[in-house]
Amino acid sequence: MTELAKLTIEKARDGLRKKTFSSAELTSSCLNAIQQAKELNAFVHDTPEIAIKQATDADKVLSQGDTSSMCGIPIGIKDLFCTKGVASQAASNILQGFKPEYESTITQKLWDSGAVMLGKLNMDEFAMGSSNETSAYGDVVNPWQEANNNKKLSPGGSSGGSASAVSADLCLAATGTDTGGSIRQPAAFVGITGLKPTYGRCSRWGVVAFASSLDQAGPMTKCVRDAAIMLEAMSGHDAKDSTSVDIPVPNFESFLTGDIRGKKIGVPKEYRMDGMSDEIEQLWTEGTAMLKDAGATIVDISLPHTKFALPVYYVVAPAEASSNLARYDGVRFGHRSSLSLGDGITEMYEKTRAEGFGEEVKRRVMIGTYVLSAGFYDAYYNRARKVRTLIKGDFENVFAQNIDAILTPATPSSAFGLGEMKEVDPVQMYLNDVFTVPVNLAGLPGISVPTGLDKKGLPLGLQLIGRPWEEAEMLNIAYSLESSASFFDKPQKWW
Repeated sequence: MTELAKLTIEKARDGLRKKTFSSAELTSSCLNAIQQAKELNAFVHDTPEIAIKQATDADKVLSQGDTSSMCGIPIGIKDLFCTKGVASQAASNILQGFKPEYESTITQKLWDSGAVMLGKLNMDEFAMGSSNETSAYGDVVNPWQEANNNKKLSPGGSSGGSASAVSADLCLAATGTDTGGSIRQPAAFVGITGLKPTYGRCSRWGVVAFASSLDQAGPMTKCVRDAAIMLEAMSGHDAKDSTSVDIPVPNFESFLTGDIRGKKIGVPKEYRMDGMSDEIEQLWTEGTAMLKDAGATIVDISLPHTKFALPVYYVVAPAEASSNLARYDGVRFGHRSSLSLGDGITEMYEKTRAEGFGEEVKRRVMIGTYVLSAGFYDAYYNRARKVRTLIKGDFENVFAQNIDAILTPATPSSAFGLGEMKEVDPVQMYLNDVFTVPVNLAGLPGISVPTGLDKKGLPLGLQLIGRPWEEAEMLNIAYSLESSASFFDKPQKWW
């Protein structure tokens, strides 16, 4: 039964319903795989007791007949989601020992659908990072390796633990969050599917906040169909989240026909950037040809304010982070510094935050505080907000031309070595999000689909950007691309 962990959600669902195996057996397979993969450092809080109980309960429900597609499916949960009675640290020392007395809305929806929690997954601290090297738990390792080279690679970030775990078949799927590409970039680095829904599709309640106007949770899965299945379970209006939108949740899986004849796919000229590798360029060209061969019409489009997306993001996101992280002060919960005789409240704040936050979080909090300060608010934050509106307007203008989806690269490169980016300017790391941040600034849905390997034998992905609230349409186009690319490669097990 050790092979059960390699199943997709779809195949596992079918097997569970046919009584070929039980959820308890499926869960046990995943738990064994997790124990054998400690070298990847993907799971940081194992919950085998919870998993076995939930699997046993799911088997009882399954024995009674038809049920949710997620019933009995073992998954991993990014450490950003609050899970009742289970450590939820956001990979930060400042939240060490924090065990919430409540469940995030999304995880509650998943448990209500019968899903099984295997444990909590590693991530960049407070979701700030593109390599999963800022975690208090240590680096996550990509299960992929270059051909004839055993150096350890980054799985991307911030949802690096989720990406690594799904790619290495430690779980059937995982939750991720995407503030500037934190689902789609790691998905591309490890050869899996990562979906960021429209802002407001999934509740943010109980998810530790990074940048509230950008954060959105989504599924990280082994294929497009699995993403559709899991997204339905995660979606829905939540009265506890003021940004959650009350619109119907469709059966996303039912839209996966693969028929995209007559669809118009936009290809933005601004995404052909200086320094983009020939392999990414070729992959993009091949992906465009695949969609054209499937019956879609390819249209050259312009998103003129794309070049401002990264600078806007790195003003808006740190500004919101500095505000959201102000609550971590050593008073209410989490870490509190030991004080010296004569220290007052100010010294307690300073020492606690200096000890509790990692270097990248400190950097972004200081940037955010600076751009929000009285002398610079208009020059930086207000101006960034105005340009963000222009970026959103670019997408609205394109979709007004009856464009059904936009095709772009997901990342500017394949996975890089752990430690490589630490040796260069932090801005080089930020450039990893160049293709993904415009989607967050505009609140649009986006999906990364693995479509090939580079010359080093590492996976590469393409991104599809959809119309607001039309994840179903976007998923069907992604399904067609996935079918044409036929990328089902897996990493060679070395761990």
